[in-house]
Amino acid sequence: MRLGVLDIGSNSAQLQVVDAYAGAPPLPAHAVKEPTLLADEIQPDGSISDVGIDRVTDSVGHAIEAALRLGVGELYAFVTSAIRDAANRDQVLDSVERGCGMRPQYLTGEEEARFTYAAVHRWYGWSAGRILLLDIGGGTLEIVLGRDAEPDLAVSLPLGAGRLTRSFLPDDPPTRLQLKAMRHHIEATLREIADRLRWEGPPARTVATSKTFKQLARFAGAPPQRRGPFAERTLSAADLKAAIPRLARLPAAERAHLRGISAPRARQILAGGMIARSTMKALNASVADICPWALREGILLHHLAAAHQPQDRHLALQTITAERPEPATTALRPITGGVPSIAGGEGVSRS
Repeated sequence: MRLGVLDIGSNSAQLQVVDAYAGAPPLPAHAVKEPTLLADEIQPDGSISDVGIDRVTDSVGHAIEAALRLGVGELYAFVTSAIRDAANRDQVLDSVERGCGMRPQYLTGEEEARFTYAAVHRWYGWSAGRILLLDIGGGTLEIVLGRDAEPDLAVSLPLGAGRLTRSFLPDDPPTRLQLKAMRHHIEATLREIADRLRWEGPPARTVATSKTFKQLARFAGAPPQRRGPFAERTLSAADLKAAIPRLARLPAAERAHLRGISAPRARQILAGGMIARSTMKALNASVADICPWALREGILLHHLAAAHQPQDRHLALQTITAERPEPATTALRPITGGVPSIAGGEGVSRS
């Protein structure tokens, strides 16, 4: 069966399509990216603007149309922290459901961390030993430590590159005082978890995932994406120390012309670099391997493992058809305080 995972984030809605069968690696047969560009659409009260809601709805609609063209039979669509944590999250999901005929789900930060760890652990195998995993998203930083199939520790911190750019770096380029305030905030937020991780002992391997780490590594000289997923890519603390002053001097428009830095992430790549450097320093990590697999692959692996055990499938795949809903005329449902579970009252299994 051809399966798809649609990751709806702050910069884009990314569709990954695999030809799935039990025991197979989730290597993409196709990948589609549709821009969401929510960084400038987050309002002071934490809600997403009407323009942002429309853009997300259009992007998801185009991605679903692509999935249909590519023959995807079942699709798992989910939003990450930019929408999950928005004050009007339900309004965004309602709009997508009305316009696209499918309501995206969402995972907690800890669940995202665990699925990402599952993908990283599968990529490197049992010989990797204890892995320290770092993942910088738009809204959160995930830190995971583990040796076995299930991690020993998985946490999600509100240290995303987009979140901190909005909160601490209003100027472009930022001032020294703004950078200092953000660095102090990162270090203070990391302090408690850093003490816990140091107590656990050093990992055998530090691994980084996410577009932020990949673009920072490419900026530092790692092989380009066209070299494929098996090219060795690393990012060192020394690379970050050299990169941050250069990024800080430039406005976003000029950063977008640097090697590896995309225009949609140029504004927040400086915050991402500072989060990466402070985290690696706090956790005594001198170098991180860049893993090509992350959250989307972790979700696909979950479904592949459950192919012959459907009762163990906790994330809801949705069958997609060519039927698209007519535009709705009903009012938006009010925002509620409760967070629904992942699928039909069941949450994601945890150790």
